[in-house]
Amino acid sequence: MPVYVHVIDHPEGRVLVDTGMTQLHPAVADMEPRIYPLNEQDFDIDSVDIVVNTHLHFDHCGGNHLFAGKPVYVQRQELDDARNQDDYTIPEWVDPPGMEYVTVDSEFELLPGIRLVQTPGHTRGSQVVVIDGDGPPTVIAGDTAVFFDELDNPRTEGQQLIRSLNPAMVWLSHADTPWKPGASVSP
Repeated sequence: MPVYVHVIDHPEGRVLVDTGMTQLHPAVADMEPRIYPLNEQDFDIDSVDIVVNTHLHFDHCGGNHLFAGKPVYVQRQELDDARNQDDYTIPEWVDPPGMEYVTVDSEFELLPGIRLVQTPGHTRGSQVVVIDGDGPPTVIAGDTAVFFDELDNPRTEGQQLIRSLNPAMVWLSHADTPWKPGASVSP
């Protein structure tokens, strides 16, 4: 299952949503991951001003170490759970040297037109990025929904919240195309 990260080019800064994985780890060796780190692709990691972690499972924060010294926004509940629950994630990927977490509670305006919204379900501290514009918003959902069916038939509080936003499209972390209302094709 691929893990996609998303970049938002905003007039006030470049935002990276999630950091994927940059290395192998014995804790996930049985999954046989294939790694395509951001720092080895045609992507200027120094151009990122702000990082948002939708949640802190290993496949979403494994590249955080590349952004030491940059503000990394995460829900307070998520950071607490990642640091204090056994078998939650890979601890050294959550707290590599130089991490500068900015914790938020519930909803937070990151930049004009970009909001972070807590969406419990996948984890207690999951959050989505809502990009507001002239029309319906675009949502970057992390794993609040993993499959399109979870937005077609929302079950968790977070999935229901996404649907209540009436988004034009929702980007999922494990799909290469966005979910759109009324479309029934699932990846």
